[in-house]
Amino acid sequence: MRIVIDTNVLISGIIFGGKPSKIIELLFGKKISIFASPEMVDEYKRIYGELGERYAKRTHNELNEIINSMNILPSHSHIEACRDPDDNKFIECAIDNRCIYIVSGDKDLLVLEQYEDIGILTVSEFLEQYEKKRHKNSTKN
Repeated sequence: MRIVIDTNVLISGIIFGGKPSKIIELLFGKKISIFASPEMVDEYKRIYGELGERYAKRTHNELNEIINSMNILPSHSHIEACRDPDDNKFIECAIDNRCIYIVSGDKDLLVLEQYEDIGILTVSEFLEQYEKKRHKNSTKN
């Protein structure tokens, strides 16, 4: 399953755990593939630098491990769909890498619900969809 995760999901997963950390576990377990553009990686690092030290007192090693497990490819599309133009990069990445979901906690993305054939879901919605597909595939075998 090919997905894009918004910065808020990644950072929440690292710092606070909970449901967002389940997405990171799926990545490390090679159950999903996460795609990001270099611009997204820059944002991940910048936000983690601001929040990670304040909340978690962690080093950048954990973030780097996650990024190294992702597929990092430049985006070529130019999309203007979001109320916040800075969020368009997540849609561009999803389109260019044929992802089926963008997972976010950002209202500016979530309000779209879908862009073309890409679902824009909360973490809870994504985990529910993941479990449905996993269950469906396990009953086929």
